Amino acid sequence: MTHLRPVPYRVVERRRETRDTVTLALEPVAARIADPSPGQFTMMYAWGVGEVPVSVSGGAKPRIEQTVRAVGAVTRALCDAHPGTILGLRGPYGIGWGLEDAQGADLILAAGGIGLAPLRPVVLHALAAPGRYRRIVLLVGARTQADLLYPAELERWRRRGVHVEVTVDRAAAGWTGRVGLITSLIDLVDAEPARAAAFVCGPEVMMRLTARALVDRGVPADRVRLSLERNMRCGVGWCGHCQLGPLLLCRDGPVVPYERAEPLMAVKEL
Repeated sequence: MTHLRPVPYRVVERRRETRDTVTLALEPVAARIADPSPGQFTMMYAWGVGEVPVSVSGGAKPRIEQTVRAVGAVTRALCDAHPGTILGLRGPYGIGWGLEDAQGADLILAAGGIGLAPLRPVVLHALAAPGRYRRIVLLVGARTQADLLYPAELERWRRRGVHVEVTVDRAAAGWTGRVGLITSLIDLVDAEPARAAAFVCGPEVMMRLTARALVDRGVPADRVRLSLERNMRCGVGWCGHCQLGPLLLCRDGPVVPYERAEPLMAVKEL
């Protein structure tokens, strides 16, 4: 079926983000996939190697940007793709952040590590629509300063009015910022919790603790959404590899309301 056939896209730009992470800007060779919504993902195909799910991290149509961390054979092949390389895209798949439901709210975005990639389109979308949202607060956690994604963009977003707070797990020489868990940043949030919508993406333990802390701070539980990750293979809910309890995350996620995700995330090995 055509929706399972990769569509050829050409790499037109490759930006090194960290030692193991790059952002690829891709443009269609001919036909193109549908425009993704913030929070959705594509299946990225490296010809002759395989395919993996990767969140969309930006791009003005028809260009798509995807930030990839090299953790296996396929993602290494993608990270090694230089301008001119032809890759395949399927999708976009999944449920996005649902920004239309957050209009008029304070946006609180919490990102751990590469979890900043699927939240980047939220920031870009909100900045492109002044007045649609009240405040934009971005909380970012990384292992070290060297692992921090988009540092130059973080500064540009600050200058445009985004409240950005950053913390790292371990401070290297020259780091003068905060050190500690991302939950330590929540007390710095300049937002009205009762009127906020919170989007959280990162390692599962980080999401669980951060979402709980946001709810304890006063953000309504039904206004907190998490982007969950499991082993996605088909992208359309057929293979079952991404099952989390009753959910197939490629179809029912990856963005899931906290109230629905909380009991599932509490079960070990699920």
